[in-house]
Formats: sequence, C-alpha cells, structure tokens
Amino acid sequence: MKIYARKHCEFSLCGLNCSLCPRYHIEGSSRCPGCGGADFNLKHPSCSVINCSKKNSNIEYCFECKQYPCLRYTKQNEKDSFITYRDVTKNLKKAKEDLDEYLRDLKEKERLLGFLLEKYDNGRMKNYYCIAVNLLEAEDINDLVDLVEIEVKDKNENKIRAIKEGIETMAEARSIEIRLRK
Repeated sequence: MKIYARKHCEFSLCGLNCSLCPRYHIEGSSRCPGCGGADFNLKHPSCSVINCSKKNSNIEYCFECKQYPCLRYTKQNEKDSFITYRDVTKNLKKAKEDLDEYLRDLKEKERLLGFLLEKYDNGRMKNYYCIAVNLLEAEDINDLVDLVEIEVKDKNENKIRAIKEGIETMAEARSIEIRLRK
C-alpha cells in the first residue's frame, strides 16, 4: 500500500498550520508529524481531507482542487481540536497567492513559538502560545517579547504573566479570542 506523503507537512492540505499545533511540539508516540508526515496515516487513519485529496489527483493543498471552495470551507466549522480552524480559508488564500512567502511566514511563526516555549513556558503555556502565535501576527508577538525583556527585570514568572497580558491586549484590540472553540 502506498503511503501518502507531502512535501510541506508543516502546512496541511486543509489550511491548518500544523507546525503551530501542540501535538507537533511534543516528544513521544503521540507526536503528530504534520499533515502527510511520517506515520501520519497511523495517527490520523481516517482524515477525510487526505481521502478527498487521493480522489482528486493527490493535490497538495485544497486550493488546487477544481471544487474549491467546497462545503468544508463554505460552511462554518464551530469546533476546534488541538489547533484553531478559524483561519484556514485565509491561510489557503495567502498560500495560493504566494506559497513560498506563506511558508516563510509560517517558519517564522514556528521559530517564535519555539522561542516562547523554550524561554517562557512554565509547563502550562504550550496550548496558549500555539493558539496565540497561530492567530496573531509574528511581528506583533516579537515586539511584545522584546518589550517584556526590556521592561520586566525580575522573575521569569512575571515575564510570562506580562507576555500573556500583552497577547490578551493585542487579541482584544483585533477582536480575536485566544482559546479553542468547543
């Protein structure tokens, strides 16, 4: 049986930013390799989007399909799993316009997320940072981290609190909710 594999597993067929998902950033057997990555079929054997892609010439991204946008994108999904689905249509539109630029921006967000997790994770921030970096602009979060580094001189816990407050302020100003929908 041929195993489905994709060139850019960090950005899914359906527009999710896999490299910003908490499961992409864990060690062990429950780590997700990203869409179409090594052993993806064992972790997500019934992915309807990959099954659809197989029926449509193994396209790399849904925007390449003749039926795009299909019902999956025209009907609002009100649930999230490990990562938010809110921006998939916007992500696919940007990727369709310039895939290389989108992937560079995503790589920068992944770098920023890694930095936040390495330096400012108290063991309870991974999901929060994944959602925040996914929904906000990398430049804004970078600026916030720089400001916190300059202005907050004491304990790391205070820096974590300041970063979270800054993210909440940015999100509120943009009418973005930093949480998964149930």
